Amino acid sequence: MSKALMAAASLYNDQRFLSKSELRIYRNKIRRQRIVRRQRVTLALVIAMILFAMIFVVSTLVSDAASDDYTPEYKYYGSITVGVGDTLWDIASDNISWTHYDTVEDYISEICSINHVEEEEIFAGDNLVIPYFSTEFK
Repeated sequence: MSKALMAAASLYNDQRFLSKSELRIYRNKIRRQRIVRRQRVTLALVIAMILFAMIFVVSTLVSDAASDDYTPEYKYYGSITVGVGDTLWDIASDNISWTHYDTVEDYISEICSINHVEEEEIFAGDNLVIPYFSTEFK
């Protein structure tokens, strides 16, 4: 394509050199493109809102709520006195709640943490705070 032909083609695409009817056709084309774009955006928003509403309804209906026979257990702290010959292992074994602790070691580590002691540091006559669980709200 020659330079003159390129210049003529660029003038043809310039709005300043279009006739009134060509200008009207060009503006109508731009207007239709805007309308179509607006309709697509509106359609996408409507679909997104419908999907959000459906997800919300489904998640509301399928809830992870507890069953009606659920009884809450509350965590309390009690105090015991260490007797002669008692070890932390014996005390923990007697008072552990297996539904809340996986192992006796977990329970012992919580007792040590609460009382700020090491496992070997308990003596007869010491008072220890131990956690326990009860369904009764006190």
